[in-house]
Amino acid sequence: MAEKYELKAKEVWDGNMAASHALRQAQVDVVAAYPITPSTPIVQNYAQFLADGYVDGEFVMVESEHSAMSACVGAAAAGGRVATATSSQGYALMAEVLYQASGMRLPIVMTVVNRALASPLNIHGDHGDLYLGRDAGWIHLIANNPQEAYDMTLCAFKVAEDSRVRLPVTTNQDGFLVSHTAQVVEPLQDEDAYNFIGDYKAVNPMLDTKNPQTYGAQTEEEWHFEFKASQHKALMESPKVIDEVFEAFEKLTGRKYNRVESYKIEDADVAIVVMGSAYETAMVAVDKAREEGIKAGLVMPRSFRPFPYNEIAQKLKNVKAVAALDRSAPMGAMGTLFNEVAGALNANGQSAIMTNYIYGLGGRDTTASHILEVIKEANENAKAGKRVTDLQGFINLRGPELSFN
Repeated sequence: MAEKYELKAKEVWDGNMAASHALRQAQVDVVAAYPITPSTPIVQNYAQFLADGYVDGEFVMVESEHSAMSACVGAAAAGGRVATATSSQGYALMAEVLYQASGMRLPIVMTVVNRALASPLNIHGDHGDLYLGRDAGWIHLIANNPQEAYDMTLCAFKVAEDSRVRLPVTTNQDGFLVSHTAQVVEPLQDEDAYNFIGDYKAVNPMLDTKNPQTYGAQTEEEWHFEFKASQHKALMESPKVIDEVFEAFEKLTGRKYNRVESYKIEDADVAIVVMGSAYETAMVAVDKAREEGIKAGLVMPRSFRPFPYNEIAQKLKNVKAVAALDRSAPMGAMGTLFNEVAGALNANGQSAIMTNYIYGLGGRDTTASHILEVIKEANENAKAGKRVTDLQGFINLRGPELSFN
């Protein structure tokens, strides 16, 4: 039996510590990890909890992130509750095994502390690694601050382990801006947190020798299509479970979460769509725009996968111009979030004027003033009834202005 950890009603935690405590309260059976900045403190804290007797489980140090996810897959297939954390190049090295985890329908929970991908080497936050894993068959939840990093991790276990889902989940938080920024967090007491998640119920565990199971079988053309279609069905139907978990969490804590968050969007003429810590910065920009007479609003998909196409379109149904902000190098295309939002509008027969802005690469500051300028440009498009600004621009880039039509 693990020792009881005494928690105050309000703690001062950064995003990493918040995620660590959520893993501790979930009483994870196995955490397998390899350290990488800026996610290292999550597994380091967890290892300390284990050493101090606050966790009944195993912590497995491996030689690489590829091995970390491989160990997680093995432990989850064996029948345990499993978690890990990583960032950037570590997440990239895991990429092969991410598909194994989702294809085997293993409810692993992983915190990805989002960080730029090399080269050049950079340890600070952007969404290059978040977008890297978007098609690996995992559910992706977005946290904007340490409180949300804690809450989303608890919710992730309950979503992943639901019998209607049984898929791995990542919770994403911005490197340093969330992971290393201390704020007041209101945690649940250990018993309440564990009861919310519930006891782990193994499904087809490989260690059940009386009921032999096969994982990772070869299917070729005979059955591969059917397996992937079934996996996709579980992803596309998981929003019902995510909504139920968010509702249960609200009843327990009073904190309300939605798969699509919004701010002052109801009467907006122009809208910003953004994910991560910049959402709170954009709220300030929206308020300033309103003071200047621009009816601006804000939307954020909290569930990046499965992407909430219809809900995004519903939020933006009355908006004349939309600026989608991507915190990732687009590399020859419009940004990923831009493309998802454009697809959502198009699929629902909506025709807001769309523009794309790249921001915050490698941890570059993006202020409320920067986003206010984006809102003003979007407002010019809305007033003209057509795009009169560049299709894609770069925010706070040093040197000559860079934009594309």
